[in-house]
Amino acid sequence: MTITIENILLVGSLLLLISVIVGKPSYKFGVPTLLIFLAIGMLAGSEGIGGIYFDDPKIAQFIGIVSLNFILFSGGLDTSYDAVKPVLREGLALSTLGVLLTAVSLGTFVWFLTDFTIYESMLLGSIVSSTDAAAVFSILRSKNLALRENLRPTLELESGSNDPMAYVMTIACLGLVVNQDQNILSTLPFFLQQMALGALAGWGFGWLSKIVINKIGLDFEGLYPVLVIALMFITFSATDFVGGNGFLAIYICAVYLGNQDLIHKKTILRMYDGLAWLMQIVLFLTLGLLVFPSQIVPVIGIGLLISLFLIVVARPVGVFISLIFFRMKWRRRFYIAWVGLRGAAPIVFATYPLLAGVDKANMIFNIVFFISVTSVLIQGTTLSTVAKWLNVALPEGAKIIAPTDAFLAENPKTEMKEFMITANCRAADKKVVELNFPKNAIIAMIKRNGKYLVPNGSTVIEPNDTLIVLSDSKEGLDKVEVCLLKSHTA
Repeated sequence: MTITIENILLVGSLLLLISVIVGKPSYKFGVPTLLIFLAIGMLAGSEGIGGIYFDDPKIAQFIGIVSLNFILFSGGLDTSYDAVKPVLREGLALSTLGVLLTAVSLGTFVWFLTDFTIYESMLLGSIVSSTDAAAVFSILRSKNLALRENLRPTLELESGSNDPMAYVMTIACLGLVVNQDQNILSTLPFFLQQMALGALAGWGFGWLSKIVINKIGLDFEGLYPVLVIALMFITFSATDFVGGNGFLAIYICAVYLGNQDLIHKKTILRMYDGLAWLMQIVLFLTLGLLVFPSQIVPVIGIGLLISLFLIVVARPVGVFISLIFFRMKWRRRFYIAWVGLRGAAPIVFATYPLLAGVDKANMIFNIVFFISVTSVLIQGTTLSTVAKWLNVALPEGAKIIAPTDAFLAENPKTEMKEFMITANCRAADKKVVELNFPKNAIIAMIKRNGKYLVPNGSTVIEPNDTLIVLSDSKEGLDKVEVCLLKSHTA
């Protein structure tokens, strides 16, 4: 079957429906849903029972980039700065030095093992050098895996922030493969430019986006997630236009926004969670359609050797050396090394050699696809088991709570107090989002003119309002009192 304008909605919706339905029961058997999405795409492809012919790396790359935007942005929004602050240096070391060491060690192995040139080998190593955000986020969260101390923030910070490094290295090595007269030092200015501009643009667009979201005053709550989508794509494309790393920019922008007070923040977070899942399904289905299983078979042997070397040697080398200057128990280092999941991002990056016309591009793509599948299959299905072996998992009863519900879930016995707002109070005539409200407290309800209303970020507090506030402690209520009742003249 050839995809046409007439049947694309029917075929696409059927594949999406099948993926959602099959994905749920599959996890009871320990099979990651990401593999199910890939398998459905392959079965629907030209060599599967669906017979859909799709062989357009350019379209696949476009879908991949758009999907990664949503996945990285959603992961950034859910990243608590307070949670990652204690492990910020470790996470950055893993996402930079760790990625570099993984790429170099794997590239060296490929160079010795195959007839690839050194630059082609390093290109392959760079493509699969980063852990995949889609795989790590979805598997950790769907397994509801509770890990000791700061392991989970470390893993999510690394997976969310290391794709930019892998992308820059992939583009740099691709340039060396295409232009044989260049040397590796010539890529250093490109690397510095990408990372520096990406980081600056991410922070700058995050700050600007917060102002736009809180000040624009849209009439409909449902428009705010749409506004954030527009800001996300502007951040990525504008950063890329000036020569920065768009993936790094959108992740930093999202982390900044996720830790700010925003109007209708819960609505934005919930919609992005759904969009991230949708993009993961669409991305893996597309990549499954793009793959020809008959072309995978000849590289199974070499692919298995490279995959095992990546899992057993290259990834641990990158982790242990990049964390050598940090105090961390060995079993936690081993677990971080094991959670080196490869997924959709490497496959998307593998389309760049295809579009550049590199001689061994097809072989590189098929090897990368095989590596990603084996990584998710071997490592993704054993995360809970290895966590128990290494004693880094919390007891069975421990649960991972979504950020939007964390406060009430973690503090069932809260303190409650009513605050009467007068015209002289600091909070009078201000939006909730403008109060800089304490993080350990919430305004549960507002009593106004004898009626109760549930506030959101855009709710304006009026004189004579009575605010019913919940906090996790009496000290928290004291901070609330200062925030709400401190007079304008004080």
